[in-house]
Amino acid sequence: MFAFVGSRTTVERKARGEGLSVYAVLPSGTWELRHVLRGLTNPSYLALSRAADRLYTVHGDGESVSAFAVARDGAVSLLGTRATEGLNPVHLLIHEHARSLLVANYATGSLARLPIRADGTLGCVDQRLELPGQTGPHRTQQTGSHPHQVVLDPTGDRVIVPDKGLDRVFVVAVGRDDGRLALTPDGPPPGREGAGPRHAIFDRSGTILFVANELDSTVTRFAYEAGSGRLLPLEVVSTLPPSCLKTSHAAGIALTPCGRWLYVSNRGDDSIAVIAVDAAGLKPTVWIPTGGAKPRFITLDPTGQTLLVANEDSDTIVSFAVDQVTGALARTGQAVETGSPVCVVFGSPAA
Repeated sequence: MFAFVGSRTTVERKARGEGLSVYAVLPSGTWELRHVLRGLTNPSYLALSRAADRLYTVHGDGESVSAFAVARDGAVSLLGTRATEGLNPVHLLIHEHARSLLVANYATGSLARLPIRADGTLGCVDQRLELPGQTGPHRTQQTGSHPHQVVLDPTGDRVIVPDKGLDRVFVVAVGRDDGRLALTPDGPPPGREGAGPRHAIFDRSGTILFVANELDSTVTRFAYEAGSGRLLPLEVVSTLPPSCLKTSHAAGIALTPCGRWLYVSNRGDDSIAVIAVDAAGLKPTVWIPTGGAKPRFITLDPTGQTLLVANEDSDTIVSFAVDQVTGALARTGQAVETGSPVCVVFGSPAA
């Protein structure tokens, strides 16, 4: 098993990342650095193919994405780079049946679709979908549409796009025959002003969607109708402890395989909110220090037993053991030192 780590690298971001790093994950849980591909500009969010033989990254603050081949030993080699026809691509999704890479252009408010060729290389953008709507009230963070993530729905026929700038969560249809992107007819449900939807995750039933709202540090629980693609807001809860008086923003989101425990990272409070999930709704239970500063990204390992927290400003990826019964997080003692980490994906390339 390998862990692929994306990072910030630019002076403008005051970053310390070297590029795209590859670690071998040993049975003990220790990570060993195997490869670093340098010379890349902000290879931040990553997407790995199902066979783990192709890796894709956005170049944050820029206007392009890159494709890489992944060798059996985890080494990555550049296949090519393509423009996204938008500024600051921040997230990407491999859409299998559309044979496309879908990219969220944060600064210019669009989704870009790039064909994925049989050899894993990318074609030029063949569709760009603009996201319409009224901007939120935040004067600097909501200056236009700012799509922040692309999430596949359970049917594979739609993607979910939280838009931080418009306070909306879009549902976008993906044509099964041609892969064309289209906004669903009903449009997104009204959102709380100034919430700033950032990242989302489905529960295992595919009928509930949780959205982490960056600007007001909340989570919204939605009911999702897979047949129609409609979202129905059910409740909103805070991700911050009542005693938090700092400026803080919600960032990453993760859900245990059993579906009983939701985790959200707080940048500023530098904590992980542990939120119980049951039929009655959401209940924040405890807040765990992340062991670092600015936890931009969190994810569970493939077993669901370990939560990884990428602390961007303290240059660490800290591991927490997950208690599947209580949801409690406990430091494992494992902490990887790496510059300005912002994303981790796991995979085992085939022979």
